Amino acid sequence: MKVNAIRMHQYGGPDVLQFDEIDLAPPAEGEAQIRHTAIGLNYIDTYHRTGLYPMALPAGLGSEAAGVVEAVGPGVTEVKPGDRVVYTGRPADAYSERRNFPAWQCVQIPDGIEDDQAAAILLKGLTAWYLLKRSYRVQAGDSVLLYAAAGGVGSLASQWAKSLGATVIGVVSTAAKAALARANGCAHIIMADDADVAGRVRELTDGEGVAAVYDSVGKDSFIASLDSLRPHGVMVTFGNATGPVDPIAPVELAKRGSLFLTRPILFDFIGTRESLLEAAAELFAVVASGTVKISINQRYALKDAQQAHIDLEARKTTGSTVLVP
Repeated sequence: MKVNAIRMHQYGGPDVLQFDEIDLAPPAEGEAQIRHTAIGLNYIDTYHRTGLYPMALPAGLGSEAAGVVEAVGPGVTEVKPGDRVVYTGRPADAYSERRNFPAWQCVQIPDGIEDDQAAAILLKGLTAWYLLKRSYRVQAGDSVLLYAAAGGVGSLASQWAKSLGATVIGVVSTAAKAALARANGCAHIIMADDADVAGRVRELTDGEGVAAVYDSVGKDSFIASLDSLRPHGVMVTFGNATGPVDPIAPVELAKRGSLFLTRPILFDFIGTRESLLEAAAELFAVVASGTVKISINQRYALKDAQQAHIDLEARKTTGSTVLVP
């Protein structure tokens, strides 16, 4: 079968993304063939594109999509043709009209959730889940610092953290994003270009510091994030928007109050079907209850993936973004 898909033959800027026609084989043992209806755009896609997270080239791109199962390979019991499913995982190849994917990683989309909503939230929503429920378990009364609070993960995490009883301090880059972050539950806003983020955090927490920092920025914000924590606070570094964090001596954690440092990735929390379904059920439940609302603020045709990456890296996007095959 011939299908259209984004392919890259070298690492680089958005211009390396090509809209190609490729051959798609029938699903192999354990695989489901999925016709995509909506594809999630995530910042990790830029890390794959630039080679920060290397892949064998030529390669596809994209780690999240929703669609309809059209066929299954031998031995598949998890899904059947006609099922609406959403998935996140590797290898990256969601930027395509159709693909084959391990059936055990496919999650059936509950009634009441549209395909584009599912594609917009599974990776980002499960990221918010492991940040708030596994990396540092937010408790009522906690103050937390959340970078990119108006972005895809940030807009979900801020709503969820507030519902858990936390005071969320959001870091954003523009006044428009500040308004959006406040609407999503941030009690306080710090602008990303503030020269003293840690100082502002201390002011907002009566000198104590926050229980946890959720930092997707990376290199440029890392030390300020450490300086924002209370004693025994948890530094969760989960992204590299400004580049990977420089090596750090453990004594830097000790002298700031015996801090904890973690660098989690989602797939270590959903490595079995049981854990995946448990996490997805918790995510869908907070969406169904209205606790966490989904904002799809940008849509692009799949063939326009280059422009989507340009806008994403220029911080022009807010909330979630989907590509439409």
